Amino acid sequence: MNPAIFQMLLSPTGQQALQAAEALAPRESDFLPHLTSLCRQYPKELASAALEIAILRLEARGKFPAASQMYFTRSALEQASGQEVSRYRCQRFAGCELLLDLGCSVGGDTLSLAELAPTIGLDLDPLRLAMAGANLAQANLKALNPAHETIFIQADLRNSLPVNAAGHTGAFFDPARRTAERRIFSVQRYLPPLDLIENWLPVIPALGVKLSPGVDLAELKCYAGEVEFISLRGELKEAVLWLGSLKTVQRRATVLLGAVSSPQPFTLTGAPDGPSEISPAVRLSEPQAYLYEPDPSILRAGLVRTLGLQLDAAQLDPDIAYLTSDRLVESPFAKAYQVEDWLPFNLKRLRSLLRQRGVKRVVVKKRGSPIRPEALIHDLRLQPTNHATGVERIVFLTHLRGQPIVVICLPQSR
Repeated sequence: MNPAIFQMLLSPTGQQALQAAEALAPRESDFLPHLTSLCRQYPKELASAALEIAILRLEARGKFPAASQMYFTRSALEQASGQEVSRYRCQRFAGCELLLDLGCSVGGDTLSLAELAPTIGLDLDPLRLAMAGANLAQANLKALNPAHETIFIQADLRNSLPVNAAGHTGAFFDPARRTAERRIFSVQRYLPPLDLIENWLPVIPALGVKLSPGVDLAELKCYAGEVEFISLRGELKEAVLWLGSLKTVQRRATVLLGAVSSPQPFTLTGAPDGPSEISPAVRLSEPQAYLYEPDPSILRAGLVRTLGLQLDAAQLDPDIAYLTSDRLVESPFAKAYQVEDWLPFNLKRLRSLLRQRGVKRVVVKKRGSPIRPEALIHDLRLQPTNHATGVERIVFLTHLRGQPIVVICLPQSR
């Protein structure tokens, strides 16, 4: 799709084509037969654009409550933060007088930022800017419009910013982290690269940068910022580098739980685990009454030992991120499983123990073990039935002080 075709899509005829496409409830796998059907009524380019938007709107429902009224490109949707994460993250900019959304794409973050202050979205792609404008218009039409003025400007961020960043200006930078062919892993290969922020820091006192959750932390050391990892209901979503006045700690893990419309944030902060005087010491123990599986944001933030102190829990192994304790402490930062038994790893002993207890189904989790979960399930030969008579267990393959063990837990996590 190009900007001219997108403008056709916004016309009355284009909107009719879009409604017809949405009525098909299309999926990507059905694109060609649906396109053939729509082309009987509409020009091929318009039918293709309508079908593309209809497919993306369905796929976007998990990220945007108003997805049925929005416009996306596939790459823009894949890289966009969901509204829950965006709104949480944007609260960091409270108090700014002007906000810049640098690399605004189709405007998802721009609309969240504009709930706090006048906002300018900048992007190089004319199609994405046109979609951002249409998304803003739809928000206004549905009385979901942001509280402050919002405009979009086409700009190459590698050049000087075409706005005056005077006063208490905040900026959110969202560089592209993938091309059409592959993901981009190094921050210096982002489009545009991360080192561009060195030009902005002297004039923008509050700066946040969206990063891949798998970012190489060694590449961020030179920026001396705060790195936050954000998960949404147990799934790691993104990392953010906070600089200038937005930096508050060295490392932060944030878990978003609760209702879709208003997720509740829980945050754990501290220095990352490591061989330093600041990092908590490692405390080791064999499996006790409860086994804790930390949230992925805790793992990426390197705050397992910090969480262990909060839970009064020990690690099984200094290099393995499972925690254990005799006392159950409810926490949004970890799932807790009641330990039924544990033993040094031995396939025959494990199979015999599970059969004695009538276990016919297991879920296998692992950290530090080379054994594939599906291979262990196959080798256990527990003979599951079609009836709900088998008892399920969670089997953890891991290490205790460097030695392979298996921990058997009851299925209900706490």
